[in-house]
Amino acid sequence: MTKNKEELRIVFLGTPEFALPSLSMLLDEGYHIAAVCTQPDRPRGRGHKLAPPPVKVLAEEKGIPVYQFEKISREGLETLGELRPDLLITVAFGQILSRDVLALPPMGCINVHGSLLPKYRGAAPIEWAIVNGEKQTGVTTMYTAYELDAGDMLEKDSVEIGENETGGELRERLSVLGAKTLKRTLEKLLAGTLVRTPQKEEEASYYPMFQRDFGAVDFSDLAENLANKIRGLNPAPMAYLMAGGQKVKLLMARARESMGAHAPGEILAADPKAGLVIQAGDLPLEIITLQYPGKKPMAARDFLRGNSGVFKAGETVLQ
Repeated sequence: MTKNKEELRIVFLGTPEFALPSLSMLLDEGYHIAAVCTQPDRPRGRGHKLAPPPVKVLAEEKGIPVYQFEKISREGLETLGELRPDLLITVAFGQILSRDVLALPPMGCINVHGSLLPKYRGAAPIEWAIVNGEKQTGVTTMYTAYELDAGDMLEKDSVEIGENETGGELRERLSVLGAKTLKRTLEKLLAGTLVRTPQKEEEASYYPMFQRDFGAVDFSDLAENLANKIRGLNPAPMAYLMAGGQKVKLLMARARESMGAHAPGEILAADPKAGLVIQAGDLPLEIITLQYPGKKPMAARDFLRGNSGVFKAGETVLQ
């Protein structure tokens, strides 16, 4: 039986800020959110105090019941079953749903994914797109299947990636775009005009979460690749190099014209006027913005003005 948006019982599963525009859209459009499921509260900040996920905060402000699951086990499955959802909607929930969970709603489960599927399946598609030097990305809604990000595609919207856009900036833009794509998806679902398009496995690519040491900068790589990596990993998990035994985080960088033959990792300039320039595998790389341990992010030139001994021209950085 066809339902309207007020009758449709939706359970929303999401956790971080990326999911907020989608949840807000559903509420603004008058959809009935029976409950929200999210991850447990996690320690944050220097004091490691427990902090609720952003989705939980919004749901509680709106008076929506909230259920938190480390993993949706048998108890969680029973809870979801008691909610009698017609449809599940997932946006960056952070868990792979079991076949039993996916079988609960008669209208299935719709997911908002931050890439143009079938490319960039996995948990970090937005950051990886920048790291890999992509010029375009977007959002895809799909029916969730048990295989990771392999369900039938529904609606897509694409955007150009800015030349200096960071992973955080792109994630924020795509979160808003994802809400618009989801809105159109649900409108077509209720109108009976939604089209399912199977993904072509031969075109699929998978990119997982970054390993702990992925942020280390290897200056034997090309300068443009390093600049992409640095902005793609900003604000998390952050690229870094080692200087004076300290891990210095890198927030923005750019390739420069050749300054002659030098070994990768050699510091070519380290003063407020010339900036911080380090030889990469092909061209020099200028570090635009950095963050020294215990300090706020700052322009490299400003940092060098008060910390002239940290980087010295002619020396070689460790990474």
